[in-house]
Amino acid sequence: MKWNQFRLTTTTEAEDIVSSMLMDLGIEGVQIEDKVPLTPADKEQMFVDILPDLPEDDGKAYLTFYLGEEADQGSILGKVRKELEEMRSYLDVGECTIEESQTEDVDWVNNWKQYFHQFYIDDILIIPSWEKVEEKDEDKLIIHIDPGTAFGTGAHETTQLCIRQLKKYVTQGAQVLDVGCGSGILGMLALKLGAGHSVGTDLDPCAIEATNENMEVNGVSKDRYEVMIGNMIDDEAVRNAVGYEKYDIVAANILADVLVPLTPVAVRHMKKGGIYITSGIIDVKEEVVVRAYEKAGLKVLEVNHQGEWVSVTGQKN
Repeated sequence: MKWNQFRLTTTTEAEDIVSSMLMDLGIEGVQIEDKVPLTPADKEQMFVDILPDLPEDDGKAYLTFYLGEEADQGSILGKVRKELEEMRSYLDVGECTIEESQTEDVDWVNNWKQYFHQFYIDDILIIPSWEKVEEKDEDKLIIHIDPGTAFGTGAHETTQLCIRQLKKYVTQGAQVLDVGCGSGILGMLALKLGAGHSVGTDLDPCAIEATNENMEVNGVSKDRYEVMIGNMIDDEAVRNAVGYEKYDIVAANILADVLVPLTPVAVRHMKKGGIYITSGIIDVKEEVVVRAYEKAGLKVLEVNHQGEWVSVTGQKN
């Protein structure tokens, strides 16, 4: 099978939020190329000790993604261009040209695995399913993860911000809702931290499969979690299935433009005193999300930053 390859030119400033937008539109396996030097943490994660001399960072980034021949490419590219134009109002997204070419079928879904290795988030060990736990780590809190084609390895700043907030707020027996669950990592961590039950929702069918597989490999029984496909913002059937005023914690690691309409919906599913944890917020959108919290009647408890990303935590009155 041949794939249509698309190479989008943007800026290094915008590469993270643009790649997140592509994933939100159902585009899988985004490849990022730039000339930004690796940080010490990047080198450690990728086991890189010596790098060749690289050209100076020119501020440009190239995002390559693939669409199969059966995809409605015109519709998808139209949505991509529309989102990019909206981003221009608050972010330098660069020229945003999209070059198209064809490539033969390759295992690009799995090729990225050579770069994903086990790492710590504070005292939690995140380890890909294809690596073994070392004897020295056997007594740690361990999350085995294989995101497949779903978003969420725990390596991204937005996921790490959510994980730290879950560590702080999950209580024994808590009921947890993860909106946009991706690989299921947040719900799975909540259960490992003592939550009683988790429900995950996502728009991507790949997330359902990834969550089920990751829960199984982590020894989580099916009676402790549920995962469903659908959009809570505009699908009443999904909202009814999720249930109202029953969750101690609602987590959502989604872009700010989705969090704004999601927040008043999420509040209806929370118990009084329930905790709402969001991330995926680029720093220039922080105030927009905080205002959405306040408008929905939530008390803002914390605003945390990591790099250019923000997490907001609030409580239902």
